[in-house]
Amino acid sequence: MSARLVEIIVPDAEVLRTKAIIAEHCSRFWQEAVPDGLEKFSCVVPSRSIESLIAELDDNFKDVAGFSVLVLQVEAVLPEIPEMEEISPSPSGDRKPPSKLEIFFTRDRISTNELYDDIEASLELRPNYLLTVILSALIAALGMRSGQTAVVIGAMIIAPLLGPTMAMAMAATLGDSSLGRRAMNTLVVGIFAALAFTFLLGMFIDVDPLVPELRNRTIVHPADIALALACGAAGVLAFSQGASLSLVGVMIAVALVPPIAAAGLFFGSGEEMLGFRALFLLATNLVCINVAGIVTFLVQGLPPRNWRITSGIFFIWLVILILFVGLVGGRIALGSDGPIYLSGDSPAYRVVAPGPD
Repeated sequence: MSARLVEIIVPDAEVLRTKAIIAEHCSRFWQEAVPDGLEKFSCVVPSRSIESLIAELDDNFKDVAGFSVLVLQVEAVLPEIPEMEEISPSPSGDRKPPSKLEIFFTRDRISTNELYDDIEASLELRPNYLLTVILSALIAALGMRSGQTAVVIGAMIIAPLLGPTMAMAMAATLGDSSLGRRAMNTLVVGIFAALAFTFLLGMFIDVDPLVPELRNRTIVHPADIALALACGAAGVLAFSQGASLSLVGVMIAVALVPPIAAAGLFFGSGEEMLGFRALFLLATNLVCINVAGIVTFLVQGLPPRNWRITSGIFFIWLVILILFVGLVGGRIALGSDGPIYLSGDSPAYRVVAPGPD
């Protein structure tokens, strides 16, 4: 069972109230005196109970001098701690025991505070972030140009785009406008940096749009939409369980890095129409990731601060997705997604259908 060690420090005068709160969330705890008239409580809490415990402690003691909470990951506990549903609710009945559905979906999710801590560093616009984004896009561009899928996968592994994309979905779910602005700024700057350098690369190397790895980034198929939705949901599931950001990032990068690199190459080689097609694929993938991410966060029990803001943002993303799906469906119905027409200065002014291989 996933659990956390929670250490709570309060003044001596708040001991009784603290004991009552802790007893509602875990089955056993330890108390010890610390200097300066403070008491420390240590308790091992199931991961799904962390959210409510921290929220209740914050509501009761946020203005109390000396109050602090430390949350640590626990590798093993012996004897095993009873599940939360086995702990009797408070006599007042203020807190209902969780339903089986809530327990199933929130069983392994880490707390909102831990999610914030995990994502904070990835939103810093540091040279390392920009350099890694640029290098991953250049590697992906060169890999797609030569048709080497393994190289493209390597580029996805190093791409640091998980943090901003997960932060956007998390900000929409919580209704945190400050987090959303930071995430959007970091993601947009990273995308433009990658586009700029792949554009320069496209100016100095020969780019053949008929290479399958590039050709498949010029059209949005229904399978691409399904893939982006699946990537967004899988990314949130892994991220909300505290998985390594580097490993989880591959799920998101697979939908973002290739179209960014392809768009830059096409613009740099003078194939503007193909570049805009690749950007449309990128925009579609971003919308899908956010829609799937918000839904997955909500299903996992991430509590919105304001349902009106959360539902409004989700509605906007959903409308955009429906419009994009309509455009894709219209192109397929009209048959306008068939040939790629290369510009007049391309090697042979060829025509090819960009369908999947």
